[in-house]
Amino acid sequence: MKRILHHLNSNLLLKIASFNSVAVLIRVLAGFMTSKAIAVFIGAEGLALIGNLRNFAATTESFATLGFSNGVVKYVAEFKKDDAKLKQAIGTVLITVFMKSILGSLLFYLFAEPISLWIFNSAQSYVYVIKFLALALPFTALNLVLIAIINGLSKYNTVVKINIYSQLFGLAITLLLIWKSQLDGALVASVVIPGLLFFVTLFSFFDSIDFFKTVRLSSVNLKILKNLSSYSVMALFTATVMPLVFVLIRNYLIDHVGLKDAGFWEAIRRISNYYLMFVSSLLALYILPRFSEIKTSVAFRKEVVHFYKTVIPIFAVALIVIYFFRSFIIQVLFTEEFQPVAHLFKWQLLGDFLKVISSVIAFQLIAKKMVLYYLGIELFSIVTLYLASIYFIDLYGVEGAVIAHFVNFALHTIVIAIVFKKLLFGRQNYDI
Repeated sequence: MKRILHHLNSNLLLKIASFNSVAVLIRVLAGFMTSKAIAVFIGAEGLALIGNLRNFAATTESFATLGFSNGVVKYVAEFKKDDAKLKQAIGTVLITVFMKSILGSLLFYLFAEPISLWIFNSAQSYVYVIKFLALALPFTALNLVLIAIINGLSKYNTVVKINIYSQLFGLAITLLLIWKSQLDGALVASVVIPGLLFFVTLFSFFDSIDFFKTVRLSSVNLKILKNLSSYSVMALFTATVMPLVFVLIRNYLIDHVGLKDAGFWEAIRRISNYYLMFVSSLLALYILPRFSEIKTSVAFRKEVVHFYKTVIPIFAVALIVIYFFRSFIIQVLFTEEFQPVAHLFKWQLLGDFLKVISSVIAFQLIAKKMVLYYLGIELFSIVTLYLASIYFIDLYGVEGAVIAHFVNFALHTIVIAIVFKKLLFGRQNYDI
């Protein structure tokens, strides 16, 4: 027992994973309760519309933050021992993001009507929802940046604490709004809660409030913005385009298969997001800062193998369990109406397994600012996903969307292995 405890304490990855698992568990439970409320009060059709709104909201958040989050983690981690550079970097990011988010808020507010028509693809107007999104956008953007700063400072306990508080707060507001206003309440909750979470983060990070008093307009440093621009280009490309592709795919499903089937696709994507939370949050908390520090090819290979040996076997077993209990999971999360989702699990699970395998290595593209490779691979993945989705949906209906998901990440894994062939399989040690 002592040897196990010693191993846990000496292994940073396991320490972060074990502590983070508490926040992830709460997040998953909150997601379960939200999904159940949507299934009971709104149904599959409403879930499809909520999915479109969430995807669009993700695009607006990326637009407002300029895709700085990963860059902020890297540079805050680098400068955390240099107080002057750290304050200048944080001041530059906060001021720039705040100004850009205000501009974005104004644009989305003014063009709320055509945006609503495109997202919801129906005669019913949800213009007021887009206006709520616009008003909440500056707070949402600042919240994401604050979390990136805390992550870069390696305050893992604080990040996990914020995640726990945010999930509990968001769950309470969401359930209340769904209970009071059904679909309208769920839509409003989707766009308002991310902004309200800014105050949760600020309260959780209150001990560092004096630090932010030093932020001034004069803090903006163009050199820092230039250095962040590489991360901005990479993050914005994926985080802006990919959610919009999901909207296009979902609208194609609605038009060619049916609104209910589009809701089934959104249901399997939600389930996927729940079990991927653990791995994705672990990648952001551990892999990105770690890859940013690594300077040699041998150290990189060692870290990749370490992650695979530590996390992948557990993840694989979890996926197998999920597959065999898929009908029970659907019943718990949703209602009997959603049982057709059961036949979507196989391809979704296989695709998600490959997604994690390739994503671990792909973080090196971000850590080392390999912009052209990153953009090329992401463009290939986006085009592949969209074209494969249209092709397989025409052949197999809603199941075609999850088959396309698997095909996309099978090809993505192959491409990543080719790009990093020397780094992964070469025997020589060299600087990277």
